[in-house]
Amino acid sequence: MKIQNVSDAAFKKYGKVITGLDCSDIIAAMAETPCPENVVYVPGAESLESCASAKGIAYTLYGGMPVQIGYCNGNNHKLNGLEYHRDSEVNIAVTDLILLIGSEQDIENGKYDTSKVEAFLVPAGTVIEVYATTLHYAPCNANDGGFKCVVALPKGTNTDIEKRAPKTEEDKMLFARNKWLLMHPEAAEEGQYVGLVGENICV
Repeated sequence: MKIQNVSDAAFKKYGKVITGLDCSDIIAAMAETPCPENVVYVPGAESLESCASAKGIAYTLYGGMPVQIGYCNGNNHKLNGLEYHRDSEVNIAVTDLILLIGSEQDIENGKYDTSKVEAFLVPAGTVIEVYATTLHYAPCNANDGGFKCVVALPKGTNTDIEKRAPKTEEDKMLFARNKWLLMHPEAAEEGQYVGLVGENICV
């Protein structure tokens, strides 16, 4: 699979690289977070949210909205699933990492063809905005030893939600607060919507 760079023009429909924000204190604080053999996701970490640059993220990238700043760390080589939110997600690559992404607009009849997925390298130290309509999930390793990625989102995103009987096709995909999730049949767990068709891409 061709791996592009977030600095390439091809990334513009999915998001943008953010310059001008110094997030070095958050990156430094990430040294204390684990990098397990599997993948761990923490929606909000006090050690990151207490950093001075957290206020800059809330103001500059979310217009002063309440935000949560957490992390997604570990080792991963497969697509497994794709999710989207109603708001942009901000990622800070602490290590080099690879994002497998697509467009929400390509979901048809509740299914998404994984042949449309594109891969992008996010170099260590890069801050990116991933647009609300961009399908994404846990990063993949760019190098041996795993990846570390800071994840900023509107406060409450990816936390537990009371499931209701679906009234729309999209309701079936709603897995957590502000999180619509489509899983590959190889990776789906109980309660997760199986919406990916095609290869479970491996990087």
